[in-house]
Amino acid sequence: MTTSAQRNRVAELLGREPEGDFEIVVSDAQGDPVVIRNEPLLSDGRPMPTRYWLVGEEPRRAVGRLESVGGVRQAEAAVDADELSQAHARYAAERDAAIEESFGGPRPSGGVGGTRRGVKCLHAHYAWYLAGGDDPVGRWVAEQLAAPVQP
Repeated sequence: MTTSAQRNRVAELLGREPEGDFEIVVSDAQGDPVVIRNEPLLSDGRPMPTRYWLVGEEPRRAVGRLESVGGVRQAEAAVDADELSQAHARYAAERDAAIEESFGGPRPSGGVGGTRRGVKCLHAHYAWYLAGGDDPVGRWVAEQLAAPVQP
């Protein structure tokens, strides 16, 4: 159960009110949220394909810097396409399992970040990886962020 203080902090990190229910699944050493797991449907019933969301300020900025220098293309070239496809399928299966079978409305689709193949957003992959997901792109991002900065 998310407390009102946690919900307020996530809203502050997002810069807006969350549109659905979520759970904080990764926090930093000070207890600040880093990754949230969204419910697959927003409060109004719209589909939410992004199950894991990177909300932590510093990790979000670091991944943004990586994306700004071509990280999406680099990650897509670096990881095995079959392994990435399997990761998308695992992500979708986990998200879809959280929706009651009897639900008759529109459902989220795609894999990580709502895409079916390739890499759309390093943030979504890294968030799932930090939350324990077997994601080759998230693993690649972690390796890049841990690498020493070259002068």
